[in-house]
Amino acid sequence: MREALAEAALAGRAGDVPVGAVVLDDAGAVVGRGHNRREADGDPTAHAEVLALRAAAVARGEWRLTGCTLVVTLEPCTMCAGAAVLARVDRVVLGAWDDRAGAAGSLWDVVRDRRLNHRPEVVPGVLAETCAGVLDAFFATRRDPDGHRAGPV
Repeated sequence: MREALAEAALAGRAGDVPVGAVVLDDAGAVVGRGHNRREADGDPTAHAEVLALRAAAVARGEWRLTGCTLVVTLEPCTMCAGAAVLARVDRVVLGAWDDRAGAAGSLWDVVRDRRLNHRPEVVPGVLAETCAGVLDAFFATRRDPDGHRAGPV
């Protein structure tokens, strides 16, 4: 998770929501990294998880990431949860829950939906307070004195 937090810091410094992700192979080596780049790239799909999964697929030379673990600082959204399922990762390790858009057990549970042909294990709450603190600090700088959102993101 600390590697994913380092990726999240890169996103935050660039003005994107500080979410980071890494993909580990079955030996625990990092084979893919990513951090949110939606603002930087002007790409609505440039979420940390999608970028990490893409990098892992390139590194492994195939789209099937069987044996791999996706580690992410924030619970994946529906798009990213779907990408994890389609990539055939064995597990998703997450830090903070996302009660507004999460799809790995909070709002939805796409990752473990019995109707799908692959269901990764979900390991929640790893360094949850640290991961949530990074997001809280980021959004605190983007609110006006009354606590309302003051700008994009």
